[in-house]
Amino acid sequence: MVVGVLALQGSFNEHIAALKRLGVKGVEVRKPEQLLTVSSLIIPGGESTTMAKLAELHNLFPALRDFVQMGKPVWGTCAGLIFLANKATGQKTGGQELVGGLDCTVHRNFFGSQIQSFETELPVPQIVAKEGGPPSFRAVFIRAPAILDVGPDVEVLAAIPLSAIESINSNPAIQKEEESEKKVIVAVKQGNLLATAFHPELTADTRWHSYFLKMVPEIADGTSAIVPTSTTYQSPVERPVIDFPIYQ
Repeated sequence: MVVGVLALQGSFNEHIAALKRLGVKGVEVRKPEQLLTVSSLIIPGGESTTMAKLAELHNLFPALRDFVQMGKPVWGTCAGLIFLANKATGQKTGGQELVGGLDCTVHRNFFGSQIQSFETELPVPQIVAKEGGPPSFRAVFIRAPAILDVGPDVEVLAAIPLSAIESINSNPAIQKEEESEKKVIVAVKQGNLLATAFHPELTADTRWHSYFLKMVPEIADGTSAIVPTSTTYQSPVERPVIDFPIYQ
C-alpha cells in the first residue's frame, strides 16, 4: 500500500515521517498522474490560499475531485480540511477554489492569527475506541480553521470547548460562536473523507494516522502488507526515533 501526500506546500514531510513510523510508505504528490499510483491521499496543513494557487497551476483540482468521487480515502488536516469542505467562509478577497466532497462549512482562521496558535488536550472517544491510548489527544492548532456546521451524513469525531481557550477569546468569530454554542467542531468523518482542523503530524502520537489507514479497503479487510505495530500510541517512555521536528 502506498499513501500519497499532497506536496505543494506545508507539512507534507511530517505526514510522510508519521506514516513511516507505522511501516507505511508515503509518497509526495504534485502532479495529477501521480494520483493514479496511490491508494489514499493526505492533504496536509499549510497556507490554504497558496496551496490552492499551486494546485490550480498544476491542474490538480479535476484530478483531486475525481479521486474523492471515486471513494478513495482522503484526509485533510488544517488547510486540507478547507480544501475538502463544500463551503468556506472567512476567505481572502476573491476566495479560493475548493475540492469539496465534505458536507460542511468551515471558517478559515477561525481561531485567529499565527500568534494565537495553541495546543490543547482534545477528548477523542471514537479514536480511543479504535486505536486505544489515553482518552485525549494533544492537538496542535496553528492559525486553524473550524467547522461551523455539518450535514446529516457527517460524523463528528472531536469538538473543542471554546471557554478553555482563554488566549484567543478576543477573536470576534469565537465570541459570536460562544453566544450560541459551547463547543466548535474540529474533526469529522464522512464516508471516505476524514478532516481535522489541527495537526496530528506534528506530534509523536500516530493514532490519527492509524485510524486513517484503516479507512483504506485493503487495510480494513486485512489484505495489506502494512508492517504491524504493537500499538500506535507512544508513551513518553517509549518515544520513537523522529526524523522531523515535532511538538511533544
